[in-house]
Amino acid sequence: MTLAMTAGETAALISSIAIAVLVLGLLLTLASLTRTLAALRAAAEELRSTAVPLVVDARAAVAQANSELDRVDGLLVTAESISTTVDSASKLAYLAFSNPVVKAIAFSAGTARAARRLRRRD
Repeated sequence: MTLAMTAGETAALISSIAIAVLVLGLLLTLASLTRTLAALRAAAEELRSTAVPLVVDARAAVAQANSELDRVDGLLVTAESISTTVDSASKLAYLAFSNPVVKAIAFSAGTARAARRLRRRD
């Protein structure tokens, strides 16, 4: 029984040890990758469970804001209508009262002037 190995046997032994080390390294890398993927799945599930209620709340808030904007829009339309009506009424009142008021002021001014002239003559 001789323990001497040929060059081919030595190369085969070194190759099989290198392949075994390489396979062991790949297995360790695969185990690490599996743990990382499990942690990533847990984080994604936590994000989903947190984000979904927030999105639902945001949708509800947007819907409420839209209804409030519609209500405010209606109020603005009503205010504009009231403003137009008041503007028309004030123009009508101006046109209706301006001429008689001007005449009354002119009459009182003329009367005052006449009274002053009459007082001066006396």
